[in-house]
Amino acid sequence: MTQIYVKVEPSSPEFKIEEGAIPKIYLEQEAENSKANQELVRRLQKILGEKPGIVSGHKSRRKKLKLNLPEEEIRSKLEDYNG
Repeated sequence: MTQIYVKVEPSSPEFKIEEGAIPKIYLEQEAENSKANQELVRRLQKILGEKPGIVSGHKSRRKKLKLNLPEEEIRSKLEDYNG
């Protein structure tokens, strides 16, 4: 199991991912009633082929996620994502 940190930016005009030491993920949903978290999980599941779990940061922009994929594979799929 791999745990990675991501930073999210809710209420963005479009979904996109900026790669970096901590990937920044722009979400279209607002950070109300867990809408942004639901979008994050749904979109990452589609990109990575596995549903991520939010370990911490449910009400924060910095989130710790867990996945049953190697970190290299996660980063590679995030880098390859082009919308």
